[in-house]
Amino acid sequence: MMLNFDETIKYIYEKLPMYHKIGSKAYKPGLQNIEKLCEELGNPQHNFNIIHIAGTNGKGSSSHMLSAILQAHGKTTGLFTSPHLKKFTERIKINGSEIDEAFVVKFINQHKSLIEEIQPSFFEITTAMAFSYFSEKKVDWAVIETGLGGRLDSTNIVNPKICLITNISYDHMDLLGNTLPEIAFEKAGIIKAGIPVVISEKQQEIENVFVQKAEAEKSPLFFANEYGVENKGFNHKAKRMVDISIKNILKYENLEIGLAGNYQLKNIKGVLKVTDVIDKSYFPIDENKLRYGLSNVVETTGLKGRWQTISTSPHVVCDTGHNEGGIKEILEQIQSIDYTKLFMILGMVKEKEHDKILKMLPQNADYIFTEPKVERKLSAHLLSEKANLLGLRGIVIENVNSAINYAKSIAGSNDLIFVGGSTFVVAEVEGL
Repeated sequence: MMLNFDETIKYIYEKLPMYHKIGSKAYKPGLQNIEKLCEELGNPQHNFNIIHIAGTNGKGSSSHMLSAILQAHGKTTGLFTSPHLKKFTERIKINGSEIDEAFVVKFINQHKSLIEEIQPSFFEITTAMAFSYFSEKKVDWAVIETGLGGRLDSTNIVNPKICLITNISYDHMDLLGNTLPEIAFEKAGIIKAGIPVVISEKQQEIENVFVQKAEAEKSPLFFANEYGVENKGFNHKAKRMVDISIKNILKYENLEIGLAGNYQLKNIKGVLKVTDVIDKSYFPIDENKLRYGLSNVVETTGLKGRWQTISTSPHVVCDTGHNEGGIKEILEQIQSIDYTKLFMILGMVKEKEHDKILKMLPQNADYIFTEPKVERKLSAHLLSEKANLLGLRGIVIENVNSAINYAKSIAGSNDLIFVGGSTFVVAEVEGL
């Protein structure tokens, strides 16, 4: 019996173990499943050019910026990212348009016996679906973001033209290792023989991990710290302005970036270095098209939840950052804003290092503890108890949007309301 779209999505969620819902129990390390799946599908991942991206923080923003630049150059561009915020189809896009529901239905119905036989994870079947969709639609380039790690990630059966590794921070230590070098080793697993690799951020503790892997694979290695980035604040369109230099020589003056977060000052280096590699090896990068892509990244790709303003007066902003590195960047961003009072609406999932993150948070904010509607949620009451022990005071409102409405009802026009702590909290924000 043919399933409709809603039934298909229900089947995917219920039949296939999903990290998003149940955490590490859904993680299937190793590439046997995805290799078998893709072999049965005719190895569609070999039919287009790929930029493969790994990292702890910044890979989503970097993926969308590169996709926008490729689109601005007239390239039909696939984009595979995770997790989705509102709807499954956000994970797989071509030129900013989400995958056709009809393709999702056809793909699952057509390959149900194969799925039953192989029993892949949710991420494995989604990866195979993305490769098939991009192949069928004949994309020129695809930007493929790893789900978790790199070495054993389902996406790591691709033969990319360029690899990009963004910031490395502590996250998913139960699966990737307890030290930054161990985590970096997993991310470095995407480096392929002879394929150029760009490292967005030179981190002293782990740079040698990438150097050794690149040497072993004879891969050209580029650290993007050769780019100097001068932050010039925001223009009248609320777009971030930067000057970019290489070895103190100005390359791009007043470059407009359509993503507001301070952390984009790090991500932009890796993105620009990748365009440099494209320019030298694949097709000429036109400065005007590059500028258009970066300025219009949200409109072009549909990216949501990266330091996104939900409303003004009071200023309500959300961000999907959820690990130590991501929270550190968020707190620096908050410090750069002029506000009277800070409200923090916070929710988390169970397997994070809650105390480490809570210890980073400001004592003088008013907290509203909430929880996302996923199985992995940390109860708002338990989060409140953990926070209280560390001197963070507030109230519990379990529903995310009720928490936002309450904060708005008591906040002054010059107050700042931050919503985050988990991607799944941001996913529930109405109006995104």
